[in-house]
Amino acid sequence: MIGKPIVAQIESFRARWERFLGHAQQERPDLHTAWRHPECLPAFVQKSPMAQRYLDLLGPLAWERLPERNLIRNWGQPTVPYAAFIPALLLKLNESKASIAELRLLLVEHPELIWLLGFPLAISNPAERGFDASASLPTPRHLTHLLRTLPNAVLQFLLADSVRLILAELAAHGVKTGECISLDTKHILAWVKENNPKAYVENRFDKTRQPAGDADCKLGCKRRHNRRKTESEAEPPATPTKNPFPAKDRSAGEFYWGYGSGVVVVKVAGWGEFVLAELTQTFDKGDTTYFFPLMTQVEQRLGFRPRWGTFDAAFDAWYVYAHFHRKEDPTAFAAVPFAEKRNYKANSRQFSPEGLPICAADLPMPLKTTFTDRTRSIIEHERGKYVCPLLFPQPTGRVCPKDHKNWPKGGCTADLPTSIGARLRYTLDRESEAYKAIYKQRTAVERINSQAKALGIERPYLRNGAAIANQNTLIYILINLRMLQRIRQHQPETD
Repeated sequence: MIGKPIVAQIESFRARWERFLGHAQQERPDLHTAWRHPECLPAFVQKSPMAQRYLDLLGPLAWERLPERNLIRNWGQPTVPYAAFIPALLLKLNESKASIAELRLLLVEHPELIWLLGFPLAISNPAERGFDASASLPTPRHLTHLLRTLPNAVLQFLLADSVRLILAELAAHGVKTGECISLDTKHILAWVKENNPKAYVENRFDKTRQPAGDADCKLGCKRRHNRRKTESEAEPPATPTKNPFPAKDRSAGEFYWGYGSGVVVVKVAGWGEFVLAELTQTFDKGDTTYFFPLMTQVEQRLGFRPRWGTFDAAFDAWYVYAHFHRKEDPTAFAAVPFAEKRNYKANSRQFSPEGLPICAADLPMPLKTTFTDRTRSIIEHERGKYVCPLLFPQPTGRVCPKDHKNWPKGGCTADLPTSIGARLRYTLDRESEAYKAIYKQRTAVERINSQAKALGIERPYLRNGAAIANQNTLIYILINLRMLQRIRQHQPETD
């Protein structure tokens, strides 16, 4: 029979062990709670400089409100929460780890991070800290699967929360921002041999031949300049079947298989810039297709519509100007360079005070008819046909004072959207100081693109569109968290 002292020791050990299990599995705080109450952390986490560094970086986000997956599943092993997996991915980006396998190795070498991030622990009594670090982590294959299947809406929640935190911190410093935004797109090369100029690929730019390495990517063109190709420019030669030249050598622009990332950025004078909204699409989508989805995100996260926006010439469209126009605020506008199309130049059209286009004879052209256009723009809109005032609504008997070449054909006509944006596109004063001051803000989005490129956005080692979209959102979350950390540490920009 076992003596009472031994039984008491066994019961005491069992009680301590059960308390440890409860502390390790159920009572571990989320990152935000741990950030607010660091005294609740065990000693080995408090003493780890790396754990404290990432607690300071990631802790401010509202992890306790993160939309979570169903954690009650009978798979034979614990389910990894999104609230543990997503911080690990942010850590991977911040530590410049090229693969999930490298991330897993880093976590095994730093068990305190496994405890802090909230991975389900594999309890092991002989282990130094009471759990087996390697057994507590899923395999790299499973972690990669999680990245592909993670809903992007969960990451958008964190991106929106990072914007909320930045705006609150800036307001505490007496800084109001968000009145001016800038938008641009960034090309992303798919991890396929078709993008490798040294690899032999026949018809590498045939959009009907989907690359085997990535079933989601699409072929697109990144032009060197957003301008119409002139007749003097020769057509690009066909891709040779031997010694293929790189895509960037084609005279019309740069062709890639891949994706595009659209991002809206706000510049904060003296502090830096942060990301308001982002969207990833396949590379066959035009730049203007990013506009309305991103503007919807911007207004949701700011709570108001910005007064000014600055874009490159790819966004020279009537609805961009119309979006920023306000009757009650004539100073609000979109700063966009004029893209010369069909030989039309900036200020080539003049308008009467009533908004009617002026013909070559300096006469306002009346509106003859309107129709719904569903083909010439990304949105359905109303267009109007404006005609010669000497012939409509009644012939005046006068002849064209300019003897225009179109007079024998029934006079001049103009086909324009009836929206005020069509008029603003031509009449915007692009030489004014106000325009130049707003357009300078476009450097903010270029700097964000530069930071994103340093974090690996341009050449992701992933072969799935959902995984690439998720990684892009994670990159922008990390950029915002770095900005937030600078503000909280009262470290304004020095350059």
